[in-house]
Amino acid sequence: MNIAESAAVEQLFITRGWKKAETPELADAAIINTCSVRASAENRIFGRLGYFTGLKAVRNKSETAKYNAFEKATKLVQNGPVPITVIVMGCMAERLLETLKKDWPCIDYVVGTYAKHHFGEIISAIEDKKESFPVDDTEKYKFASLSYEEGAKSTFVPIMNGCNNFCTYCIVPYLRGREISRPVEEILAELDTLSRYKVLDITLLGQNVNSYKSEYNGKEINFAKLLQLIVDHLEETNSSIGWVRFLSSHPKDFSDDLIDVIAKNERICHHIALPVQHGSSSVLKAMNRRYTREHYLELVKKIKEKIPDVSLTTDIMMGFPTETEEDVELTLDLMSQVRFETACMYYYNPREGTPAAKMEQIPETIRKERLQRVIDLQLIHTDEQMKKRVGTVAKVLVESVSRDNKEELLGKTAQDEKVSFKADKTLIGKFVNVEIQSLNGHTFKGRVCE
Repeated sequence: MNIAESAAVEQLFITRGWKKAETPELADAAIINTCSVRASAENRIFGRLGYFTGLKAVRNKSETAKYNAFEKATKLVQNGPVPITVIVMGCMAERLLETLKKDWPCIDYVVGTYAKHHFGEIISAIEDKKESFPVDDTEKYKFASLSYEEGAKSTFVPIMNGCNNFCTYCIVPYLRGREISRPVEEILAELDTLSRYKVLDITLLGQNVNSYKSEYNGKEINFAKLLQLIVDHLEETNSSIGWVRFLSSHPKDFSDDLIDVIAKNERICHHIALPVQHGSSSVLKAMNRRYTREHYLELVKKIKEKIPDVSLTTDIMMGFPTETEEDVELTLDLMSQVRFETACMYYYNPREGTPAAKMEQIPETIRKERLQRVIDLQLIHTDEQMKKRVGTVAKVLVESVSRDNKEELLGKTAQDEKVSFKADKTLIGKFVNVEIQSLNGHTFKGRVCE
């Protein structure tokens, strides 16, 4: 989501004639997009703000400037100050809306969740060398018209914002607000624009895409119906977009209709991120996930029956308050039953303002030890699942020249797996069939089929 929103803001600057700076030291404006899901993400931002505090001192030629730390900026200001505008946006900006600028005077603008549509005014103020102004964050959330990075063949398309689930560990609903579904007409219009740019692969985005609800031509549209509408529209318009993906799914909202739509449409990739978070029903209840272990396993069974070649990925959190050793074993057992291809695995960190932060915490050493057991098992499963693909032929979107071998190209499958193979660079940005011959780490090796 942050990548998509960063791209949307970047497009606003580019359409106004701005260009990417080769380094922050020489930039006229620096936009820092933030995340608050975990404390570590915010800590990295504080580090960046320390950097920009030092850079701004040099660019303003202030008495506290440390010129030896910013060689390029020092040359830039030889004939006098050259100001830089620092903007902080995203969830951390929303969480610290009232205090961030006071605590970090290097910041000129704090742009919260509901204020991104004011970037046009901010750009004008920078161009006209006007003083910074407070940005109104009280309005209704508005979707950007385009979240595209120039030249990209794969891109994100936000369809929802916010979350109504209130998992007890998660700060997102407090910062993103309630669920808002983007109108179907806006989504289709963006797809038409992306098709003109020859985009081949899109990922529909939302905190919980499965709960999408809107109206279109007088009918109520849920996520399954939206997916079918999108596929039909792409076919009717002879769109360049060949693959459709989506992130992120909540198991409680993953319907049978959605499974059927994915199974019958070749344009929809057979790759599903289905965050389980834990394998114990009691921990899931404490997390307020609103499904049980049994419900999740039954859902996976349905998906695999209807979509045999599906690749399933997940999120797993260990060390949540109330977790016992038995709960850990239940999680390892669920992993062994499902056999996820990959997983985002992490140990619980309390987020201020969430219910779980007030619960009795498990010592960090135990949280880390339990997480390591999950990681060790997942590495085995990933290797097993990927080796099953060896010897098969896969449709691959060719993305770039391989960084490891300049004579090879790198692409991805519909299951979001990396494949490298020898071929002419003219294939970049095209779909090709590749025979998967071997596995090197987490990247397949193959050859283009004649």
